[in-house]
Amino acid sequence: MNILSLLPFILIIGVMFLMTRSAKKKQQQAAEMRNQMQPGTGVRTIGGMYAVVKEVSDDTATLEVAPGVHAIYAKNAIGAVLDDEEYNRIVHGITAEDVKVDTVPDDASSLTQDDETAAADDSADSPIDLGKKDAAVDAAEPKKTDGEGDTK
Repeated sequence: MNILSLLPFILIIGVMFLMTRSAKKKQQQAAEMRNQMQPGTGVRTIGGMYAVVKEVSDDTATLEVAPGVHAIYAKNAIGAVLDDEEYNRIVHGITAEDVKVDTVPDDASSLTQDDETAAADDSADSPIDLGKKDAAVDAAEPKKTDGEGDTK
């Protein structure tokens, strides 16, 4: 038998071996990740639902899918274990920039404000009114003309 006729079969067997090897490696990593779950961590199920782990047993995990609502899932149904920052960003919309950390100023002069500065700060923080003006306010405003009697 010629070696060239056996080469395609050897090549196919080698590719299949490499594919199954990488699949087994991914399965082992997923099983290891599921075994490291602890109560209080956020998870995403394979169905795309986000929940918090409440209790872990050998083959199942009790997840809190909403406040006060618990469901029992198979460990194989857990798609990813999320860190706290990622879970809060996805579920609650809280990012690291949203968390306000009070800093201590270098000098005491920045701790005191005069009344004008405090009033300016308060007006800058007030929300902008984007609602429609009343008809009475519109009638009280003078109309602008271009000099030829036409109103704009």
